[in-house]
Amino acid sequence: MSLDLAIAARLKRTADGLVPAIVQQYDTGEVLMLAWMNDEALHRTLTTGRATYWSRSRASYWVKGETSGHAQHVKSVALDCDGDTILLKVDQVGAACHTGDRTCFDADELTVAPA
Repeated sequence: MSLDLAIAARLKRTADGLVPAIVQQYDTGEVLMLAWMNDEALHRTLTTGRATYWSRSRASYWVKGETSGHAQHVKSVALDCDGDTILLKVDQVGAACHTGDRTCFDADELTVAPA
């Protein structure tokens, strides 16, 4: 099996065939992480309900939580209006970040000048 052709036709991929995936906690809206998906990773995510990504550094698929136990149970998946970003709403078990933090976006908040 492969990704539904209608979905695949909507995707706008990078030169290396990837689409960024924003991952959000489904019930609170908390942004957890950004990862990368190709057609097969998206297909696996849609058919298993487990968040599956393409690791650019390892050049392989990884299921979030497969080794760490910090799983992402997918509640919904959406494409943005351009088809160049995927939004996964998940129920996160444990930490989302590889550093052990709940989210990848809580470590270094930048200062913004007043408008």
